[in-house]
Amino acid sequence: MHLLSASCVCALLITALLRQVSGLETVIGLYGETLEIPCNKGAINAKEVMMTKWKYDKGEGLSGDLLVRQLNQNVAIIATDDYKSRVSMAENSSLLLTEAKLTDQRTFTCMVVAGADIPEYPVNVVIYKTPTDLTITDKAVELEIGKRTKLGKCVAQDASPAANITWLKNNVPLVADGKGISIEASVQVDPVTGLSTTSSVLEYSAEKEDTDAEFACSTQHTLGAELMSSPVIFTITYSTENIVLQVIAQEPLEEGDNVTLKCVADGNPAPTSFNFHIKGEVVQVEDGDTYTITNVSRNTSGEYKCSLIDDPTLEASEKLTVKYLDINLSPSGNIVKSAGETFDLTLEIEASGESKVSWTKDNVKLDKEPKFTKVTYSDSGRYECEVKVGPLIRKASFELVVEGAPVIRQLSKQRGEDGRHKVLICEAEGSPKPSVSWSINGTSLDESPFVNGKITHRITVVPTANLTVSCTVSNDFGVDTRTINVSSYQADDSDQTKVVVGVVVGLLVATLVIGLAYFLYMKKSKQGSWKTGEKENGSSEEEKKLEEKVEENSQKAEV
Repeated sequence: MHLLSASCVCALLITALLRQVSGLETVIGLYGETLEIPCNKGAINAKEVMMTKWKYDKGEGLSGDLLVRQLNQNVAIIATDDYKSRVSMAENSSLLLTEAKLTDQRTFTCMVVAGADIPEYPVNVVIYKTPTDLTITDKAVELEIGKRTKLGKCVAQDASPAANITWLKNNVPLVADGKGISIEASVQVDPVTGLSTTSSVLEYSAEKEDTDAEFACSTQHTLGAELMSSPVIFTITYSTENIVLQVIAQEPLEEGDNVTLKCVADGNPAPTSFNFHIKGEVVQVEDGDTYTITNVSRNTSGEYKCSLIDDPTLEASEKLTVKYLDINLSPSGNIVKSAGETFDLTLEIEASGESKVSWTKDNVKLDKEPKFTKVTYSDSGRYECEVKVGPLIRKASFELVVEGAPVIRQLSKQRGEDGRHKVLICEAEGSPKPSVSWSINGTSLDESPFVNGKITHRITVVPTANLTVSCTVSNDFGVDTRTINVSSYQADDSDQTKVVVGVVVGLLVATLVIGLAYFLYMKKSKQGSWKTGEKENGSSEEEKKLEEKVEENSQKAEV
C-alpha cells in the first residue's frame, strides 16, 4: 500500500483536467466494467476501410499493438500481454475493453488505412470507481464537554479518484477551526489495484447541546453519486450545574394523601444520591433521587430542599402546601321545633384559603344564609350548605320540622252554580298534617296538598234546612273547631220574596210621605202668596217637580 497525501490526489485530478483541456478525446470507464473506446468518435465506415488497427501507449515513447482487422477478414488479436484476453473490436471499429482497471488509464490509438491516407485517432481513457463502503470506526465511548476528543475515523474504501470526506453534525457540515474541531485526512493506494482508500479523523470538543446530536460522514464522488455513513450518537458527559426539586402529587394535595419529592440534576451521568431536607432534618438517599412523605397533614406544609451529597452548595427548594377544609354545622341532623320558637344556626369553617358558602332548601338555591327568629311551618324542609375552597368541597345539612297544634284560619261558604248546592271551605294550619272532619256529610270531598303546614278542605252539601256546620281539625298537638251557619235553598227563596215585598212596601210608604209633604207645601205656598201678593206662577215649576217625583215613586211601588 502506498500512502498519498491529499495534495497528491489533487495533482492527479489536475493532470486529468489538463488532458481534457488539451483537446484529446477522453472516455470515462467504470472500474470492472466493459469499456467501449470509439474510433474517430464512431464515424468510421468499415466497408470503406482497408485496415483498422488499435494500439496503446506503453509510456516512454513506446506503443503496443492490440488487434487489427483487414477488409473482408476477421479481427486478429496481436497483443501479447494482459490485453490479449480482454480486447475485441465492434462492428463500427470501436475497441471493446473488458474488466476495466486503473492501469487502463492511458491513450489508445485507432489507425485507419483508407486509400493513400492513414489517419490516427488517439483517445484518452480515465477509469472511475465509487467507494466500496463508507463507515465510521474507532468511535469514542463518550465525549466530555470542553475537552477535544477523537470522535472517530471515517473510511472510504477502494475509490478512484480518491474520495473527499465531509463530516456532518445533524446534517450540517463541520469545518475545522483549529480549536474545537480538527479534521485530518489521508489517502492510501493499493499497489495491486491502484484504488485509493481515504481516511478522515475528527477530533471534537463537545457542548451540552450536543446531547442526542447525530454525527455522520459523507463523500460526493466525481460521477455524482453521494455516499453517506450511518449516523452515530455519542454520550456527552458533563458535571452538574443545576438541580430542580419536583413535587409529585395529585391535585389538590389533601390531608391523608402521599407526596413524592424528586431531585433532578442536569449532570451527565446524573447523580444517583441526594440529601433531602425534611422539616429541619437531612435525609440521605443513596442510589435514588426520590423521597416520599405518606399521609400528609396540614402541618406538612412548608419549604422542602434537596442537594447533592458531593456538593451541598448545589441545592433546590420547593414550597409544599396541603389543602384542607373543615366545617361544623350546628345543629345538624333532624331538628324538631314548635311554631314560634327561636332557632339559632351556626356554621364554623376552618380552611387553607378563602371559602365560598352556598345554601339550598329542598334542592332549591337560597339567596342567603337562612335565619330563624321565630320558626313557621313554611320553614320546614331539608337545608344543605356547600363550602368551597378552590377544588375542595364540603357539605353539611339538617332537616327542620316545625310542629304545632292546628288552627283554622278561615271557614267560609260559597253558593254552587245551580243555586242548590253549598261549598264549605275549611282552611287550617298545623304540623304534623292535621286531619279534617265536618259535622255533616257532604259530597265532592277535595283536599289540597299539605304544603308549608297548610291544608284546605272542601265539601259540597245540599242543605234542606238551616244548619250550623262545624269544621274540626286535629293532630297530636291539639284540636280546633269553628262553625258556620248554612241555610237551605227554600229558605233562600223565601228570603228573596221577603226582600222584594219589603222593597215594594218601602216605596209605597215613601210615595205617601212625599204626597203628604207636597200637600202641606202647596197649602203653605198659597197662604204665602195671599199675604205677599206673589203670583201663583212663581211656584209652578216646583209643583211640576213634586208631581214627577210622586209619579216615579208610584211606578216603583207597582213594580
